[in-house]
Amino acid sequence: MTNIIPFKRPKASEKHKGKTLCKTGFHQWIILNEKKFDTKEGKLITVFQCSRCGKIKNSAL
Repeated sequence: MTNIIPFKRPKASEKHKGKTLCKTGFHQWIILNEKKFDTKEGKLITVFQCSRCGKIKNSAL
């Protein structure tokens, strides 16, 4: 027997699950690198990444 592939299109809610919150600015940030030192500014930097969409932001302490 061969593998049968379903030809049903995914619903819009399944396709964009969790991304609508990120589009409106409600990201779910997790910490990647807690203490990184920026030599030009002389400050510690924390790197955050959204667990839903993968966007990265930096925060200087």
